[in-house]
Amino acid sequence: MLEPLGLVSVPTPCLTTLLRAVHREAIDTPLRADELTRFGLQDQAEALLRHLRGLDARAVHAVLVAVLAERRADEGDRAS
Repeated sequence: MLEPLGLVSVPTPCLTTLLRAVHREAIDTPLRADELTRFGLQDQAEALLRHLRGLDARAVHAVLVAVLAERRADEGDRAS
C-alpha cells in the first residue's frame, strides 16, 4: 500500500493542536511519540513522525503553518 504524501492523512484539527503546542513551547522537539501522546495525537504519531522527526521547533512550526495555510487556501478555492 502506498503511503500518503506529506501530511495529507493528518486531520486539520490535529495539525492545529500540534501547532498550538509548538507555538506555546509546550511540546518538546525533536518530536517523539510520547510527546505527541501527551497532546492526544497518538493516532497520528506515525504520519507526523514520518515527516517531522528530527526537526527543531522552528522547522516544525514552519511546516505546520505552510500545510495549514495551503489547506485553508484550498478550502477557499472550493468555496468560490
